[in-house]
Amino acid sequence: MSDRFYFRQLLSGRDFATSDPIAQQMVNFVYAIGDRQTGEALLVDPAYDVNGLVDVLEADGMTCTGVLATHYHPDHIGGSMMGFDLEGIAALLDRVDVPIHVQADEAEYVKKVTGVEDGSLVSHQSGDMVSVGAVEIELIHTPGHTPGSQCFLVDGRLVAGDTLFLDGCGRTDLPGSDPEQMYESLTTRLGRVDDDTVLYPGHQYSAESSATMGVTRQRNIVYRPNSKDQWMAMFGH
Repeated sequence: MSDRFYFRQLLSGRDFATSDPIAQQMVNFVYAIGDRQTGEALLVDPAYDVNGLVDVLEADGMTCTGVLATHYHPDHIGGSMMGFDLEGIAALLDRVDVPIHVQADEAEYVKKVTGVEDGSLVSHQSGDMVSVGAVEIELIHTPGHTPGSQCFLVDGRLVAGDTLFLDGCGRTDLPGSDPEQMYESLTTRLGRVDDDTVLYPGHQYSAESSATMGVTRQRNIVYRPNSKDQWMAMFGH
């Protein structure tokens, strides 16, 4: 599949939405995952400038056939945040009529934040597979940052949204977040992801834009505690 597999990591404020100060400040990553042979691609967390993102795909000879949403926060899928209205999946649906793949526990939040209706959402359980062409993407439910946060495992890559960064993890002091669930997600739900898998986070919070899970487990402070009690003492609220 290596010759067919299409994967791009796009940084807000640099690779798209280049004149948007919020996009520059938030340093979100958007990912494109697809099959070069069929020309189909999914966008992970399209926000800020959806036309620019679709244009990137089309310049590569690809067509947007769906969206994978890691979680419902507006800097990932659009909506109102800090008094700003951020563009996202609602605007994308005005250009292309495609399914938005969400974790089942996140669907109500996605609708509330974006105004997108049920008919555009496909709700998933952990372990579900989403296909784009011949490329299979596994959805892993990783609650903690939000109730329905999910990561995507594909071709030796883990696209992790705000569940796990190269340094640190998503905040667990927000409405709907849960530090105990985050511990379980990091250690158990992602525990089976092997060390050679490359982690691709939801924000550029480190000098590097990706790292193997092995390196991340060695250097990331969230993996330093040896038990849930230790983890909660360090990261609980």
